[in-house]
Amino acid sequence: MASGNRSRHRVEPSFGGDRQEDEVRIDAAERIVGGRTGRTSRQTVDDEQAKPAARASRARRGRREGGSFFGAIRSLVYWCIVLGIWGAIGVGGLVLYFGAQMPSASSWNIPNRPPNVKITALDGTLLANRGTTGGEAVALEEMSPFIPQAVMAIEDRRFYSHFGVDPLGLARAFVNNLTGQSIQGGSTITQQLAKNLFLSPDRTFERKIQEVLLSFWLEHKFTKDQILAMYLNRMFFGSNAYGVEAASQRYFKKSARDVNLQEAATLAGLLKAPTRLSPARDPQAAEARAQVVLGAMRQEGYVTAEEAKTAMAQPPAKARSYWSGAEHYAADMVMDEVKSLIGDVKTDVTVQTTLDLRLEQDAEKALTDVLKKEGGKLNASQAALVSVDATGAIRAVVGGRDYTESQFNRAFKAKRQPGSAFKPFVYAAALEAGYRPDTVMVDGPVKIGNWTPENYEQKYRGNVTVSTALTHSLNTIAAQLVVQVGPSNVIAMAHRLGIDSELQPNASIALGTSEVSLVELTSAYAPFMNGGLKATPHLVTRITDNDGKVLYDADFSNPPRVLSEQIVASMNGMMNRVLVEGTGKAARLADWQAAGKTGTTQSFRDAVFVGYTSTLTTGIWFGNDDGTPMKKVTGGGLPAKAWKEYMTAALDGYRPTPLYGVGVLPAQPAAPVGEPSIGDLISGVFHGDAPENAYPAAPQAPAQHPTAQHPTAPQPTAAVPQAAQRMPPINDPPAAGVRDYRDYRGPYDQANGRGSEPEYDEDYDQPLPPADVGGGPVPPADVGEQAPRRYSRQSTLLDVIMGQ
Repeated sequence: MASGNRSRHRVEPSFGGDRQEDEVRIDAAERIVGGRTGRTSRQTVDDEQAKPAARASRARRGRREGGSFFGAIRSLVYWCIVLGIWGAIGVGGLVLYFGAQMPSASSWNIPNRPPNVKITALDGTLLANRGTTGGEAVALEEMSPFIPQAVMAIEDRRFYSHFGVDPLGLARAFVNNLTGQSIQGGSTITQQLAKNLFLSPDRTFERKIQEVLLSFWLEHKFTKDQILAMYLNRMFFGSNAYGVEAASQRYFKKSARDVNLQEAATLAGLLKAPTRLSPARDPQAAEARAQVVLGAMRQEGYVTAEEAKTAMAQPPAKARSYWSGAEHYAADMVMDEVKSLIGDVKTDVTVQTTLDLRLEQDAEKALTDVLKKEGGKLNASQAALVSVDATGAIRAVVGGRDYTESQFNRAFKAKRQPGSAFKPFVYAAALEAGYRPDTVMVDGPVKIGNWTPENYEQKYRGNVTVSTALTHSLNTIAAQLVVQVGPSNVIAMAHRLGIDSELQPNASIALGTSEVSLVELTSAYAPFMNGGLKATPHLVTRITDNDGKVLYDADFSNPPRVLSEQIVASMNGMMNRVLVEGTGKAARLADWQAAGKTGTTQSFRDAVFVGYTSTLTTGIWFGNDDGTPMKKVTGGGLPAKAWKEYMTAALDGYRPTPLYGVGVLPAQPAAPVGEPSIGDLISGVFHGDAPENAYPAAPQAPAQHPTAQHPTAPQPTAAVPQAAQRMPPINDPPAAGVRDYRDYRGPYDQANGRGSEPEYDEDYDQPLPPADVGGGPVPPADVGEQAPRRYSRQSTLLDVIMGQ
């Protein structure tokens, strides 16, 4: 009965209340059964039903044990996607925020490149570039092909394939910026151009985002070639050079059109660190960087391995530390002049000058040679030179010993006393007032107020002609002429010939006590060379823009006459004697007739020689910037020697031609002024042993109107220059419509109301004291310090007869 009440389905024992998929069970083989066969078959059926569930459980356990790794991967991918989305949202927000700070894209424009002033010599050769950039812009197709290749190889190898931004490089730049490291290699050429054109160099997220936006705009608006050309013409290459043309001229003294492979690699290498890698500052570092660029070019296929090897084997390019060469003094002068001619320069312009580069080099060499040879032992540290032609065009100018050491132009900006180099204006005024080269005057002691001019040798020659007085630079005669002619007329003559500086109207002007520049002094001698025409000094002949439009065109084809041809011929004859037998003998040329005048100031502070042939007038100065005295350097010393060296080189290869009017004027009877008598000669009027203060009265002006004493012109001869053959008599009235040279007025003549009429000025009918120039004593003579007064022995009649 008990068995009959049991359930038909046996409940198997288990550990735990509920059946679980992983419960422990006893299978049929492990049970103890009786002899009933029915129970065994039921157990078998249950076991067969449980097998699939057990297998599924074991499979799930295996998957769980091996699935922990793949789960982590799945989680990482998931969170990366989530963070990427949020990062993109954040970056997008930053882009929108910083982009909103920028002006509207419709208002973006490429800023104008700072204008360049290209300065060329007479033959079109480049002298220098001036302006902020230091060089002109060069089209991509005009520059050496090595330059863009080298730049792309080292700066942006995928320039022609990307859209303005290199994503990998940009990501690297962001990471470096986040970690505080320097940003390297993240910017494309387009990005660098955008930063250079529009942005500050600050390394911030804001600037980087703006840089990217501007790069997209540049790529959209311009072609790749245009972007590369702008980049190469605007980037900084060190040493104040912006653009490849400025850098090529700066480091290699050649155009970017002509640089070779090794030089192009050097330029491209500068972009990483223009100042540190400059070949002018660190040639070794520049060379090492160039080697890296050459390797990159070889890898990119721009050059072959053999070409790269050959370039690497070349010696490194030698760059100048600074701009050098005397032509840069001329370039600085041009910049001073350009603004006054055309105003502010707003576009690239080309300035054509009158400078002859060969003469410029000859001039620099002449000064350098003399300074190196004798400057040290004679305490002369500086020199300057100006050379002009018959029109006043400056053919050569040297403003100092070395432009790299000092850019101050001593020929143009410095004003110094010319000493006796001013005397030709005194003598020209005297000739115009009626004196002649053979007029006899007395070289003796003279007192003008409290001033007693003395000759350099501190002795007197007695009766001398005006020509002899100029030849030997006698100060007493020059002082007498100033008083007799009138200081105002001497000043008017100097201004008329080309002296622009203000001059002091007193007797000491005879010794050059008023300060002038070397340029104006030299150009004022040019009328003696060209037959009496004004020679306005000028350096600029034409200014044009990039389109060829003429902005300025000089015209000096019709200069006014400032001196009569007869007086020019007389002055040339007298100043030719200065080189033949006077104080300028060291400047005498072998084959050319030349004329000129020496000048030296007090204590040998300044030494000047201005001389000319029929083609060139050249002035040279020697001295020291601080005004310290030289060791007895006179105008007939170092300046005359340098003048001879320069003029010999400058005139080499040209056929010698005579000075204007020299040797063609007929001899004229002497009309001595104040000629002493035989009794004066015997009694010792030459002062001999006379008391120290026994001075004759101050000379007086000629009694009659000076223009009445002008002789008539000589008759034309075969030897007379063509201009002289057409010369009218001096007293004839000028032709209709022709301005008389004596009516010419200089700037200071207009200001003080005095004309250039050669009449004695009533304001100066009394002896005048010398001018106080610089607060110091007046130069006592042509050269040298004031020495104790010494008197020669008494002159006798025999001395006069023998010419002693």
